[in-house]
Amino acid sequence: MTEDKMIVCRCEEVTYKELLETADKYDCSARELKLRTRAGMGYCGGRTCRNMVDKMASTMESNKRTQTTLKYQPPIRPIRFGDLGGHEK
Repeated sequence: MTEDKMIVCRCEEVTYKELLETADKYDCSARELKLRTRAGMGYCGGRTCRNMVDKMASTMESNKRTQTTLKYQPPIRPIRFGDLGGHEK
């Protein structure tokens, strides 16, 4: 697999190439990359790709602005184990 086809955000299927092109075209911060590509906005809430997107934005040579890291947001909402197993009281 080439770098161009490497998927960074599995939830939203955002590729490395797409992130690089977007960051280069719009001179994006990490937050802007997230909003423009939806990387980190899937079911996992950025748990798997947040660090990669943040690092890509911070290492872009054309980006001279102060970096704002991505916000961490837990997925959906918490659920009790009893609800998962279907056990009633």
